[in-house]
Amino acid sequence: MWFDESVFYQIYPLGFCGAERENDFGEIRHRLGKISAEIGRLKELGVKAVLFNPLFESERHGYDTVDFFTVDRRLGTNEEFRALVEEFHAAGIRVVLDGVFNHVGRKFPPFREVIEKREGTDYRFWFNIDFRGDSSYRDGFGYENWEGHPELVKLRLDNGDVQNYLMDAVRFWIREFGIDGLRLDVSYLLPAWFLEMLRRTVREMRPDFFLVGEVIHLTNYRSLVAPERLDSITNYEGFRSALSAFNSRNLFEIEYSLTRLFGSFEWTLFRGKNLFSFVDNHDVERAATALKEKRNLFNLYTLLFTMPGIPCVYYGSEYGAEGDKSDFDYRLRPCIDEIDREKHPELYRHIKRLCAIRTSSPALAYGDYRKATVLGTDFSFVREGGGERMIVAINIGGEERTVRVEEAEGTDLLTGEVRNLNDIYLPPFTARIYRKN
Repeated sequence: MWFDESVFYQIYPLGFCGAERENDFGEIRHRLGKISAEIGRLKELGVKAVLFNPLFESERHGYDTVDFFTVDRRLGTNEEFRALVEEFHAAGIRVVLDGVFNHVGRKFPPFREVIEKREGTDYRFWFNIDFRGDSSYRDGFGYENWEGHPELVKLRLDNGDVQNYLMDAVRFWIREFGIDGLRLDVSYLLPAWFLEMLRRTVREMRPDFFLVGEVIHLTNYRSLVAPERLDSITNYEGFRSALSAFNSRNLFEIEYSLTRLFGSFEWTLFRGKNLFSFVDNHDVERAATALKEKRNLFNLYTLLFTMPGIPCVYYGSEYGAEGDKSDFDYRLRPCIDEIDREKHPELYRHIKRLCAIRTSSPALAYGDYRKATVLGTDFSFVREGGGERMIVAINIGGEERTVRVEEAEGTDLLTGEVRNLNDIYLPPFTARIYRKN
């Protein structure tokens, strides 16, 4: 499918556009032009799909939704977003939105009516309400929330009216904006039957609609990735293993994870399937901050683009932007105008080359994975499929290495070098991507 062959680019719109932290629900600001201005650059970079974090009306950060049918006034209008999607499509770039279906903000109108009318409204059945208890907001009743955050009110997905409301919202997004997919926030909390309902809903309108679920725990969620449920889930195991392996100079760790997830054994979890892969996003430290040996930033992205999965670049990280989780994560989500585009131009060029390699390679999009060699600071593996064989070799250490893979000739897609793959020379902090000739 198109998403298996794409490189994604993630945008957190409220941060990217420099929106206020709190929504005053006053006048509409028109900031989506900041995103529109980047479309040409993203096409030139080689991006094929963009993932937007929440952009519908909310109280603060987007995940506390107030209105599922209206673009957040801190960003613009529905008409402006529709035009933005059309611009992306004209550039050959698909658009995926963030679907937040587990919880809403406290100013969500049905919940406000429960506060005002208590047992006097049927909206009380939209939430798990305990009228014998109380909340930290002193509402005079308690309610279930998302993982201890009382500002995020959990929806009762088993309620038919809630289901109709959410499915109507999804149909509206597809019909009015022409979106191509959804990322499902905290999909590990969404029941399997809800995912199946969602799949049926989107399939009626778009057979190739992409559904990817956010899964943050290292647990077996293989059952979620199925034709009647999700196309993919976020690969947090690969993200954590890769960063830990690089920082501990122990590539056995990432090799183990890749074999566990994508190898050819009976116990392999996701063989033949692509998880949604990344080296940073809106919830974790920027890669340029988290990586101890900054010279390995190139290698980290080379791994991201060549291991099994759908690679996604978080906005600004292509320039080597840094950011930690202080200030309530706002340092992870700066305005695009605050990012220094001259800080790491060679990284940008490297990612551009990787985008071109990834989007033109059937082996990287669909091929099997097999470990070739691993020895602490060097690691090589083979991707094969679609009549193509790719060999990837990475050296994260400060000493030169020689990797012996097979008796065959290949062309390094990063440098154009042709050599025998039985003797791959790796200078310090270097990676090679060979296509077998």
